[in-house]
Amino acid sequence: MAFDAMFLKSMTEELAEHGESGRIMKIHQPFSHELVLYIRKNRENKRLLISSHPSYARIQWTDDIPENPAQPPMFCMLLRKYLEGAIIESITQLPNERILQFSIRGKDDIGENRFCDLFVEIMGRHSNITLVDRAKNVIVDCIKHVSPAQNSYRTLLPGATYILPPATDKLNPFEVTAEQLLARLDFPAGKLEKQLVQNFAGFSPLLAREIVFRAGNLTADSLVAAFFEVMPLVNQHVGHSAVPNEWRVSNKEDYYFFPLRHIDAEPTEFASLSALLDHFYIGKARRDRVHQFAHDLEKLLSNELARSRLKIEKLENTLLETEKADVYRVQGELLTANLHLMERGMKEITVENFYDDMKKMTIPLDTRKTPSANAQSYFSRYQKLRNAVEVVKEQISLTKEEITYLESIESQLETSGPQDVEEIRQELAEQGYLRYKQKKGSRKKTTLPAPEKYTSSTGLSILVGKNNKQNDYLTNKLARNNDLWFHVKDLPGSHVVIQSNAPDETSITEAAMIAAYYSKARLSATVPVDGTLVKHVKKPNGAKPGYVIYDNQTTYFVTPDEKLVLALKN
Repeated sequence: MAFDAMFLKSMTEELAEHGESGRIMKIHQPFSHELVLYIRKNRENKRLLISSHPSYARIQWTDDIPENPAQPPMFCMLLRKYLEGAIIESITQLPNERILQFSIRGKDDIGENRFCDLFVEIMGRHSNITLVDRAKNVIVDCIKHVSPAQNSYRTLLPGATYILPPATDKLNPFEVTAEQLLARLDFPAGKLEKQLVQNFAGFSPLLAREIVFRAGNLTADSLVAAFFEVMPLVNQHVGHSAVPNEWRVSNKEDYYFFPLRHIDAEPTEFASLSALLDHFYIGKARRDRVHQFAHDLEKLLSNELARSRLKIEKLENTLLETEKADVYRVQGELLTANLHLMERGMKEITVENFYDDMKKMTIPLDTRKTPSANAQSYFSRYQKLRNAVEVVKEQISLTKEEITYLESIESQLETSGPQDVEEIRQELAEQGYLRYKQKKGSRKKTTLPAPEKYTSSTGLSILVGKNNKQNDYLTNKLARNNDLWFHVKDLPGSHVVIQSNAPDETSITEAAMIAAYYSKARLSATVPVDGTLVKHVKKPNGAKPGYVIYDNQTTYFVTPDEKLVLALKN
């Protein structure tokens, strides 16, 4: 990703505009790596997201409102004690580093001024958020603790002296001269992109590639010209003149705070850096959060599906065995007809098969049994297999239903939010797959499922069930008989309802697209989606949650469009 020091330089101005001299009103820690600070300035409230996630570390203003845990983590409670009601005096970036310093003035328990610094380090898996007592330069606490055993240079624990990451001998790219630039680079060694990153502070591979690309045929003069062409652009695009953009190349997305020439793709432009980061990260971060919440469920479903598929395999083998039932009957009758030729202790006997033109048949015998007991064992095996046929067929049918159900849950988890995961957890507990434990600190209360709300381009309300509890409630309780109902054809997916007696074609297409997106076929190019009136949808008695049958349907063929689906979401 491209959240480098140059990106942070531009982001710092965006943060300072709405954050400096603002008051910290509330602090939340919705996830282990993330903080949300509610900052009020000029009668306006804004949410500041600070993430130290190993893959999605960033700092930005956000419109996302994640759900908070019932019990705030210890780090969150400590920040509330020190920072709630405090004033942000300044927001500064350490020169050409991915470190941001918030200088904060608050009050202690007796009303005296207390000065703290909040350091935000955006450094991949080493990202951290650290609160420091400015007068003592001592760490109050940090979101990730680093012991001396993990890092001998800097300890990040409460009570330790705060030390910045070790300085490097890299040159400041905004102050370097052409002579200094060339002195640091070894042209015969090649790999100039890597050399730029290694020798100039704040450079990311993305920015280095842009300079090398603009240099064209690489010579000392062309590289110097490209370097001094790009660096003023970095300064020029800081703050209001930034045109952040995102692009996709070979299904890989990336972004930067100004257009890059070496990217051969049409960029998407955004009004601000924060708007860009919200668009780029919200889906990815939510999927990651859900994975954290639902890791145990994913493992449970994987194990249950493996068990059910193995069971199907064994049942089908048993069914093949039942086809031998008549063979055992014939062998039993032949042994009964030839008891006079048999003696105890024989391993086998060869007899004439009067059911097959008197051909010879060799029948294995149990040496421990009498002749009549051997004959009876064949009749017993015949009877057992005959009785098993119906039972095995019923078990195969039930196991296939269970696999379909588990696959539907697995598909729902891929597009679920944290609240959806809790409902799925409850459902699996009700179905006997796990024991559901009420979250500590949460009250036991009955709440109705809340299907997700969308609005079509023409203004019609579209409701979407994100899990089976929501599907059942939406289809069987909330929807009216003449509402139009959608579901992907022959695959697990969400129930989708347009709340209108006479929906227009645009709304129908968009509802079908939403149904396709929230299904197992979301990555397909063309997806068949069935649509029918709610009155034609029925839930069979005893059926699994979310399972329905329907008729009088019309099949629509649509291509899922994630951007359009998210744009329609309320």
